[in-house]
Amino acid sequence: MNDTPKKKTNKTVGKNIRTFRHQHGWSQEDVANRLGISIPAFSKIETGVTDINLSRLEQIADVYEIDVVQILSMDAEEIEQQPSNFSIIEKKLLDRETEIANLQRKVILLYEELRNIKTSVSI
Repeated sequence: MNDTPKKKTNKTVGKNIRTFRHQHGWSQEDVANRLGISIPAFSKIETGVTDINLSRLEQIADVYEIDVVQILSMDAEEIEQQPSNFSIIEKKLLDRETEIANLQRKVILLYEELRNIKTSVSI
């Protein structure tokens, strides 16, 4: 495959945009809706098929709440290695869900114990 430098840049920027999207846990549809464009149009941006202009790049950066420079300068692999706020929050949420499940089990056990005590006292 003989990609021109411009084509390689589009693909790199597209990869970075896709990586940021994954970090946020969004679908292409989510981002396309935020940008007010079609899903196929956004897909072409991510795959590097569409030349992306500065205005669109600024819109995308605003959606991800980052600087345009981050999209342009970071390698997709670097982005994936950085812990995102989303992954940190997701971990905390999973920890809380586990804690809630454990507390629910304790409540059920205590309820059953109380019921058994009432039953044995009644007899």
